[in-house]
Amino acid sequence: MTKQRSPAKDSFLQSPVCPIEATTPQSTDDLLTRMERISFQGRNLATARRIWERMIADDVLIFFGMAGALTAGGLRLTVADLMHKRAFDCLISTGANLYHDLHETRGRHHYLGSPKVNDVALQAEHIDRVYDTYVDEDEFIDNDNWIADFVSELEPRPYTSRDFLHQLGGYLWKQTRTDGILTAAYRHNLPIFCPAIADSSLGMALSQARHINQNTGQIDVIGDVIESANLINQHPRTASVVLGGGTPKNFINQASVQAAFYDPSITGHQYAIQIVTDVPHFGGASGSTLDEAQSWGKLSTDAGQVTVHADATLAFPLLTSALFDSAANALMNRSSPKFSTDGQSLVIDGCLIPSVRFLTTNSRTP
Repeated sequence: MTKQRSPAKDSFLQSPVCPIEATTPQSTDDLLTRMERISFQGRNLATARRIWERMIADDVLIFFGMAGALTAGGLRLTVADLMHKRAFDCLISTGANLYHDLHETRGRHHYLGSPKVNDVALQAEHIDRVYDTYVDEDEFIDNDNWIADFVSELEPRPYTSRDFLHQLGGYLWKQTRTDGILTAAYRHNLPIFCPAIADSSLGMALSQARHINQNTGQIDVIGDVIESANLINQHPRTASVVLGGGTPKNFINQASVQAAFYDPSITGHQYAIQIVTDVPHFGGASGSTLDEAQSWGKLSTDAGQVTVHADATLAFPLLTSALFDSAANALMNRSSPKFSTDGQSLVIDGCLIPSVRFLTTNSRTP
C-alpha cells in the first residue's frame, strides 16, 4: 500500500511530465506548447516563447542582442522578419553579424562546408571557414572596399555606431533594394548599436576609409553608451532577448545600470531571455546567469526570465516560428515605441535622445 503523501511532499508533485508523441501534422506552435510539459532545455525553450509573448503584450522597450556567427549560420532573415513584425525594438550586435548580413544583402553567399576540410587548401583558394560554412575572401575584400568608399564620402564628423549603421543601411537599401538586417532596420528606423564595431570587418573597412580620407571613420562608441542609457531613461520599462553572450549581452545590461545611475527609480529589465552555450562556472559574462544579473541591478528582482542552454541555430528557428504563430494578433496590435531620426540624433516617441549628455529624472520628456 502506498504511503499517503504529506501536504509538503504533495505540494512538489503537482504536474506530471507529459511525454511528447510524434503526432502529425504538428506546427511549431503546437510543438512548443507540448514542450511546456517536458523537461530540461526543451521546457526552457517553451518558457522563452511565453515570456516573449508577455513582452509583446506589455509596454516595454525590447532590446535584442546577437553574438556569434549567426548571420553566417543562416539566421539573418529571421532577425529581419522580427524587425518587420516589431517583435523587438532595438538591436545590439557584433560587427561580424552585420558585416555578414551586408555580404548577403549585396547578393553574395555563405556556402555549406565541412569542419574536417584541409584549411591550408582553403587558404590557398582564398576561402574563409566558419566551422562548417565557407565564404569567399575575395568577395569580402570587395565588401571592404565598397564600405570604405562609402565611408570616405560621408560628412567628416563623429558618428555613433547607431548613426553610422543607419547611414550604411540606407545606402545598402538604395543600392540593392534587398531585405536584410541593416536594410530592415533602416526602413523601420530601428536603432542598431555595435559597441565593439572595431573588432570586426566593419572596423577594418572603417580604418581603410580613414586611410583614404583621414577625417572619416570616426565612430563615437561613448555616444553609444549615452544614447542607449537615455533610451531607457526615456522608456524605463525594458526587456532583453539575447542570442549568445559577448559584448551585446553586456551592453544591453549595462545600459540599464547606467540609466539607473541618473534615475534611481529604474530597477533593471522587466523580462529577459537568453539562449547561450556558455556556462557560468568559469566566471565569463557570456555564460553568466540572469540571477547574477539581478545582483548588478541589470534585471528587476521580479523579472520574468529564462535561460536556454542551446545552440541558437537549433533553438531560435523553433522559438520564432512558434512565436509568429501564437503572437500574430498581439504583434499586429502591439503599441511599439516609434523611432525616427532628427539629423544625427535618435528620437523615440517624439522625444529627442541625446548622445552627449545623460537624461535625468528631471530632464526626461513627459
